[in-house]
Amino acid sequence: MNMKILAVSVPGYTVDKEPDHKAIGKLVDEVIKDNFAGQTIIARGLSSKAHLDKTVDELIGIIKQHGTDRYDSDRAGDRYENIKGKHIDLFAFRRKVTPRMELFKDISWGFYHGAKAIHGKPVRIDLLTIYDASQLKAVAHQYEGRDDIKRDGFVFKFPDKKIQALVGIVRIK
Repeated sequence: MNMKILAVSVPGYTVDKEPDHKAIGKLVDEVIKDNFAGQTIIARGLSSKAHLDKTVDELIGIIKQHGTDRYDSDRAGDRYENIKGKHIDLFAFRRKVTPRMELFKDISWGFYHGAKAIHGKPVRIDLLTIYDASQLKAVAHQYEGRDDIKRDGFVFKFPDKKIQALVGIVRIK
């Protein structure tokens, strides 16, 4: 499967005020549906703000080279710690790409509200990385002080083949 580099224009998408998650979600979801119909994917939202010394274009280059934005093993990730210390390569959403699929509204909502709660300010998504779900495995994990079990963490089944697991990068313009 060839990796696709895609772009979608999302006019007015900022986090200066809460975006209309459903409206912007439809725009991004249409690009995903057009390019990955029928596939089960793992989609990860990224902000270049989390990579302070990298432009969006540089980040795309790194992702193409490594298969992930997790290029620096010494750099601590946001919320990767968990009660049992389970290894997690990335956090993402798993979806079957169908005509009725809704995905980006959930990702943008999380980046807006989750980032606000954790970091004090919302974060705009610049990129989505799209993975073949058969190449990753979900990791059930639990955060300190919480009773719920989370299933949004994933590991690569074949860590030396991350690039082959990556099927797309979507730039949110």
